Amino acid sequence: MSEEPKAPESIAITTPQEAVVEDKPVQKEEQVVNKDVEADDQPGEKTYKRGQRAKWTKARKADTDGRESKRQKNNKEAQWQPREPREALLDENGNPIPRQPKKKVAMMIGYCGTGYHGMQVNPPHKTIEGDLFDAMIKAGAISKYNTDDPRKVSFMRAARTDKGVHAAGNLISLKLILEDGDIMKKINDNLPETIRVWGIERTNKNFDCRKMCGSRVYEYLIPTYSFIGPKPASALGLKIKEQSELHPGVTREDEESVKFWETFEAKVKEAGFTEEEVQKIKEFKPVPRDEFDENDPMIQLIRKYKAVENDLKRSFRLSESKLNLMRDAMNVYLGFHNFHNFTLGKEFKDASAGRFMKNISVSDPFVIDSTEWCSIKIHGQSFMLHQIRKMIAMATLVVRTGCPLDRINEAFNAEKVNIPKVPALGLLLEQPVYEGYNKRLQDFGYKEINFQNYAEEMDAFKKKHIYDKIYAEEVKENTFNAFFNFIDTFNGDSIFDFLTAKGITKLEKDQLSEVQIPNQKEEPSVEE
Repeated sequence: MSEEPKAPESIAITTPQEAVVEDKPVQKEEQVVNKDVEADDQPGEKTYKRGQRAKWTKARKADTDGRESKRQKNNKEAQWQPREPREALLDENGNPIPRQPKKKVAMMIGYCGTGYHGMQVNPPHKTIEGDLFDAMIKAGAISKYNTDDPRKVSFMRAARTDKGVHAAGNLISLKLILEDGDIMKKINDNLPETIRVWGIERTNKNFDCRKMCGSRVYEYLIPTYSFIGPKPASALGLKIKEQSELHPGVTREDEESVKFWETFEAKVKEAGFTEEEVQKIKEFKPVPRDEFDENDPMIQLIRKYKAVENDLKRSFRLSESKLNLMRDAMNVYLGFHNFHNFTLGKEFKDASAGRFMKNISVSDPFVIDSTEWCSIKIHGQSFMLHQIRKMIAMATLVVRTGCPLDRINEAFNAEKVNIPKVPALGLLLEQPVYEGYNKRLQDFGYKEINFQNYAEEMDAFKKKHIYDKIYAEEVKENTFNAFFNFIDTFNGDSIFDFLTAKGITKLEKDQLSEVQIPNQKEEPSVEE
């Protein structure tokens, strides 16, 4: 029976880093193993006894030697070589076009997103950045050497907005040629009226408008008829009444909404509808699209009925008490909260669901083309996907259904709440804010980035090129009316129970999916 192999008394392995002591290379023999370990090609008892360790040691040494020789070879090949000069571009007379110095700047812009496939360059689609870049080239702010790729001038945006979405103020940082004192005017002259450059400020060379943005302000426009409570006979209206009887004293009485729907019933009678026709309209079930007939008498009757409702809603004027209630509801969001229920794919324990809201304001109502609107501005440190639309949806639904404002606070807790999102139509980026970084810019000797310096021009631009698009689409598509009507008539069990006296309850797995509102467009994507 053969003797069991014994481990060698000592094995000394020297790594490449240990192979030099006091700048004197260690001899190769010292790098192998002690004398008791033989080479693998010398058969014998010691090889048999220590074969595995010896093979491992020799293989490791060979690998090390191989790496060293390869490294030395690579170092020789990687010796610095002078870069070949770039071929000079020639002007129309054949003369080389001289290079002009570029300076890092922050460019404050505003735009109407209608007709554009978003902010970011996305060939072959028409984008805001595409038009901006072309205008800067034509104005001479970007060298012909850099016309083929915005990345060559370190082009970056503070916030990226999607197709059709507007921004009264956004910021881009890039390197521009500023030799011409009228460069901003020349850029604007090469832009359509729906895109404006508000100002250009010098920055330090490391400025990155996205990473150094301290917070953002978003604005949301909403017609005030959105605060009218559900029809008493709707699915949500009946559920509110049922739960109020089971849990008395929890919800508020909404005399304003009760009066509105009583007025509507009277208007329907004035329009000549019989009780039988009204009942048929209430019981009507939509037909498939391919079976839809514009000339069907029932379809015509329903349209006439809806026109009475729409006209009355556009004449609605919000009371001061309900306006103040909405302001109180929005103020619940101020400070730091866990917004896991106000976005997608976030769990309560996810630290990134915590967000800080700095300031929120709800304007006095104003009338445009017979419809009354409110402007809501939210200044937050950062936002998640759909967060703003879900925040406004939650506050509006709480106000219009009469449930306590504390229901919003309860949505910050661990229990899942399926909050819908209001239409994207009313949302626009007001401005990115650099309050923290402005001090550093001033320390470097540069001016601060402040959109308030252009407030007058921005307000005029919004009224002319942004607000009118929102108003026109709302009148044409009845977007907000369709959204709240969908919520009021939704028959899904328990999903919207949180809007009743019953409160927030545990939802089943199949009730946690995002509620799909028909024909909803998407909001701006917010880069954090």
